[in-house]
Amino acid sequence: MIKDTDVQAVSRAPLTVLAEDEQLFRDSCRSFAEARIKPLVRKMDEEAKLEHSVIPELFDLGLMGIHIPDEMGGGAGSFFMSVLAVEEISRVDASFGVFIDVQNTLVNNAVMRWASDEQKSRYLPRLAKDMVGAYALSEAGSGSDAFALASRAVDKGDHFLLNGRKLWITNAIEAQLFIVFANVNPDQGYKGITAFLVERDFPGFTVGKKEDKLGIRASSTCELILEDCRVPKANVLGEIGKGYKIAIETLNEGRIGIGAQMVGIAQGSWDHGAAYSKERKAFGKPISEFQAVQFQLAETATQIEAARLMVYNAARLKDSGQDFLKEAAMAKYFSSQVAEHVTSLVVEVYGGYGYTKDYPAEKYFRDSKIGKIYEGTSNMQLQTIAKYLLR
Repeated sequence: MIKDTDVQAVSRAPLTVLAEDEQLFRDSCRSFAEARIKPLVRKMDEEAKLEHSVIPELFDLGLMGIHIPDEMGGGAGSFFMSVLAVEEISRVDASFGVFIDVQNTLVNNAVMRWASDEQKSRYLPRLAKDMVGAYALSEAGSGSDAFALASRAVDKGDHFLLNGRKLWITNAIEAQLFIVFANVNPDQGYKGITAFLVERDFPGFTVGKKEDKLGIRASSTCELILEDCRVPKANVLGEIGKGYKIAIETLNEGRIGIGAQMVGIAQGSWDHGAAYSKERKAFGKPISEFQAVQFQLAETATQIEAARLMVYNAARLKDSGQDFLKEAAMAKYFSSQVAEHVTSLVVEVYGGYGYTKDYPAEKYFRDSKIGKIYEGTSNMQLQTIAKYLLR
């Protein structure tokens, strides 16, 4: 079998684009993933659930509140550092990768940008310390057309009553706080959509069926059921009727995180494939000595590096306050293409073994597929890119 040291030896992120503190942070994420998460990967995939004992450790390491201000218990890091964490954790396990991605790039990000001072003081310290968050936008009839959502919120004076069902909600089993989108005025169309901060124990709120998925199986993806769910008016996130703006802008940033997840998946798969090519012999020599294999590995390594730098560029633009929407869409689109291509090739490098669960290649392949689907399908990314190029 391949030794862990062999896998680490062929993995290298582009150090030239990292500051010293960023490199140290990335290396600490990698060390934790290798030491703590890697031994659990197969078990979590088979059981289709995260190892919950790891979650408090993620909080202790600061990986669940990376850019929450330090006065609220967070790491006061950059958005770029969240991207590094998602990449490195996903390199070992994409389920834990998306777990911290949703927390940082969607939930924490939305609360920091749109919450009132009172809401920030109430939730950000918990999100940095022990509260898992989830983001609830999608419904049965509103995926890519996110603003066709049917969930309703009725004003009852000092509170709203929410009714509806949400689908495909990541982190649903583990989360204690949900950003839920519902329409307070359907006659206004998308202008009635409002975001609410819904706690798990609010009356009328239930986590429903857990989906049995192809990939990222350990990541919980569930239905949410809202039946006269009572939400205090103090828990409206942002302004009433401005939920569409919160959703759009948060997802634009979240796509960079998904790009990082795809880069991590591609890199992790490539690392295993390259190491295996040195071990596997055919016709009396390692298959890594055959030009056909060398060229495939060289080409895919180049594609991974290109995807990584696109993701990093989008994150740097976001941190510097510049327009990044086109770059985020490009990064998400391209990295998901690369992840699917690389992981498929690595299955072939392993040959018959790649088609079995005794080796990691098939799991990376399964995990990669979601990149073209969630937080905006590939077609939606192409539409965004085209709009920017042709406007």
